[in-house]
Amino acid sequence: MSQESKIQLQESKVRLDKWLWACRFYKTRAIAKAAIEGGKVHYQNQKPKPGKIVQIGETVKLRQGFDEKTVVIKELSDKRGPAKVAQTLYEETKDSVKKREEIAQMRKLSAPATSGRPDKKQRRLIHRFKNIHDYNPDAEKQ
Repeated sequence: MSQESKIQLQESKVRLDKWLWACRFYKTRAIAKAAIEGGKVHYQNQKPKPGKIVQIGETVKLRQGFDEKTVVIKELSDKRGPAKVAQTLYEETKDSVKKREEIAQMRKLSAPATSGRPDKKQRRLIHRFKNIHDYNPDAEKQ
């Protein structure tokens, strides 16, 4: 028995929030609904409602953290299953993959380079800075 048969792929009506949850883009339907209502998900370049009925072949653009993905709906399912089956429900566009990789590379290059653990002088500066900014009125009385 294949994993796809365990999760009944449907050709009927599936809500957008359920489909995003079944595809494992979001951990719960409530989080998927909040993302849709917050404008982080676009269906066919329009801001949808969570109850929007999705169709095979349509595009969904979603933002998760720093990443923005554009996916094409390949299959419909409102049941959450294994990750391998969930990945068969959609296909990310080549442009989306390329753009995400470029942005990740830019983010990596723009991150401040550290030399590892702070040395003794740097630790003293850190402690001094923290003590200046951590005002504790009880410490003055002692």
